[in-house]
Amino acid sequence: MATVKTMNRWWVVLGAILIQLALGAIYSWSVFTKALTSEPYAFSKTQTQIIFSVGLATFAFVMVVAGQLQSRLPPRAVALLGGWTLGLGYILARFVGTSFWGHVLTIGLVGGAGIGLAYVIPIAVGVRWFPDRKGMLTGLAVAGFGFGAFLWIQLAGNLGQLIARLGVANVFLVYGILFALLVTVGAIWMVNPPEGYTPPGWTSETAARVAKKTGGTREFSPWQMLRTRQFYMLWLMFVAGAMAGLMVIGIIKLFGIERLTSYYEATDLPPEQAMKRAEVTAELAMAIFFALANGLGRIGWGIISDWIGRKAALVAMLISQTIVMAGFYWLAASPALFCVGTCWIGFNFGGNFALFPAATADLFGNKNVGVNYGWVFTAYGIGGILGPILGGFFGDLAKSSQRLEAWLVPFWIAAAGCLLGTVLAALLSPPESAPSAKPSLPAGEPNTRHEAAAQR
Repeated sequence: MATVKTMNRWWVVLGAILIQLALGAIYSWSVFTKALTSEPYAFSKTQTQIIFSVGLATFAFVMVVAGQLQSRLPPRAVALLGGWTLGLGYILARFVGTSFWGHVLTIGLVGGAGIGLAYVIPIAVGVRWFPDRKGMLTGLAVAGFGFGAFLWIQLAGNLGQLIARLGVANVFLVYGILFALLVTVGAIWMVNPPEGYTPPGWTSETAARVAKKTGGTREFSPWQMLRTRQFYMLWLMFVAGAMAGLMVIGIIKLFGIERLTSYYEATDLPPEQAMKRAEVTAELAMAIFFALANGLGRIGWGIISDWIGRKAALVAMLISQTIVMAGFYWLAASPALFCVGTCWIGFNFGGNFALFPAATADLFGNKNVGVNYGWVFTAYGIGGILGPILGGFFGDLAKSSQRLEAWLVPFWIAAAGCLLGTVLAALLSPPESAPSAKPSLPAGEPNTRHEAAAQR
């Protein structure tokens, strides 16, 4: 216990970033889609997005299980279980050959489950160490997820050329080993603070100021939270924000190649060279502008929300995403504006993962944030089903009909969803009181049998 009392809480942030670097692998999926739509795989665009969507949905719904586990087991143990499961999924993908369903099972189900198990741990542990800076903490804790996408895209794509050198299957094997190792190291610092912990400089005045800014200090069990309208408003907002960003992640390379090829052909490049230039631009936008902006958005929106409040930040983020999604088809007609729009979408998308966990803690308390955010995060799973499959369907339609403007529809649908989310954010207010508890759902309180183990 004495060691935990003197532990510098910033080690928790470092551990969180290492874990999230591995978990961010799912956002690098678009770098594999071109190889998977070519021989010998020959998957359709929709099939590549189904694998991605299964991974996203599994990730989201397994988080509910992870929330329950982290209230009963040491957080380090749950993080390790998730990291090793993620690694196993990618390692197994090496041996399924060109089977579409094999990739659904290994990358989608097993890999997605691993991400879901580990993802909530840095957030649940972190808000207990940083009650004074929840927005900043959640932003930093999940920033590695966005930066991880940049790392894995670059290694597999233009910078490392791993796909060209080793082939897709062997890249899955290498990545699986690396994911397991990163989470194992990061889990070292996944320990809860001792009972009664307060951060340096924390006073009753500080506590009162934080409570006033965030909406209070009420503590809700999952059952109590699920009986509030605020939960469903927050959930629908998250569906909209996730659907827009995840759709772009899934199709950004394929859409970019098709949209920009005509631009480069107009500069008198031969068709083959024009397509190659469009592919390089699309991968650059995906790997640098989206992935890096995604990571920066998690930190940026988290800090902004600590300054202006969570509600104002949610409104600003969602209306900004509405605007860029509505106009992205036209922005993408120019390489420069395509990169600007991609960066804008990525920055806002990253903000979801700073603002929604912090808002969950604000509205429903820090005590059960691990399990409560697991329920809120199911919205991400729905967005992960709707967004990528929507994009993949209209991508196939654009190709089969030879009408590029078919891509307009999914961007407009995503913009409409974000506009609805903006209205809900503007109407959001803290629940006045917690409904009466019902014992059928776990409250997410720490199990005293594991308290000592959780703090070692």
